Amino acid sequence: MMVIRAFNMQDFEEARFDEANQDLTSVSLFINRLMVIIMPLMMLIMNGLAVAIIWVGAHQVAESSMQVGDMMAFIQYAMQIVMSFLMLTMLFIFLPRASVSADRVADVLETAPKIRDPENPMTFSGPTRGLIEFRDVSFRYPGALSDVLHDITFTAQPGQTTAFIGSTGCGKSTLVNLIPRFYDVSEGAVCVDGRDVRQVSQHDLRDRIGYIPQTGTLFSGTIESNLRYADEDASAETLREAADIAQASEFIFAKPEGLEAEISQGGTNVSGGQKQRLSIARALVKQPPIYIFDDSFSALDFRTDRALREALKEKTGQSTVLIVTQRVPTIKNADQIIVLERGRIVGKGTHQQLMASCETYREIALSQLSLEELA
Repeated sequence: MMVIRAFNMQDFEEARFDEANQDLTSVSLFINRLMVIIMPLMMLIMNGLAVAIIWVGAHQVAESSMQVGDMMAFIQYAMQIVMSFLMLTMLFIFLPRASVSADRVADVLETAPKIRDPENPMTFSGPTRGLIEFRDVSFRYPGALSDVLHDITFTAQPGQTTAFIGSTGCGKSTLVNLIPRFYDVSEGAVCVDGRDVRQVSQHDLRDRIGYIPQTGTLFSGTIESNLRYADEDASAETLREAADIAQASEFIFAKPEGLEAEISQGGTNVSGGQKQRLSIARALVKQPPIYIFDDSFSALDFRTDRALREALKEKTGQSTVLIVTQRVPTIKNADQIIVLERGRIVGKGTHQQLMASCETYREIALSQLSLEELA
């Protein structure tokens, strides 16, 4: 509603709603007018038939050629036949509705997922280190005419932070979404600990990944139930530690309910920054060897952003951390920064190395910070 009012589109939306409403009204009127005719007609026939049977039957009973019980049985049989015809007319109304509903359900049930587990999935040998390798990866969306990622090759080491930066639409989020197999590569391979992610089961793969999406999503329930979504058996200490690291404890325990505070569907009763911090805390509860932050700090102020990153560095010291962001200060101290432009890697290295060798990164950095801040 706020967007509609902001663009003064009330009249347009009212007309659009009115058009759909008029269609529904015309169909409903036709059905109800039909029922107005059919129902009285069928009741007239049913009651007229009963009167006729009683009239004729009464004369037969009076002449001792029929018993009263036979007449009553005849009335019952006649009523059952008439009611069957009445139900048949109702069927012609409900059948089209059921058919449309069945078609919608069938469309969902018949949709085959494109991402499937192999028939004989491999397993990760030993404990997961979190080594991620992209080997000449190219990707295009189904039905697209061209690739959105071209020849992507890099390695993300355990215990290090690998960051991705670039202009809007350059493929940063698409790239990290290939790791948990939200999409499958068109060419090349994405490997975790030497295993192609297409060779292991999706459950086994995603069990090793803590994913924080670009838009944080919370479910109806409590803060605790949302945090336990990552691990149902997590202890109270783990929940508290995750909230502390995500800089969420301040607003969680400012309320008397604490972790029992209610969250509405979609997290509409918390701010964007609080929603992001709760999403981060949820991933931290899982304690996986791989963390993927898909522009998960965009709604945070710089002070909270810095405090969160410092706490994350201590908590995720042995994990592989991947960060997608538009903010240079967020990734300035990353062990490896990958610069993307139009789906290609145009720069790779540390902040200082890229400032000296990558024009695209230097332009992004100078647009956000001064030379003194970048030093």
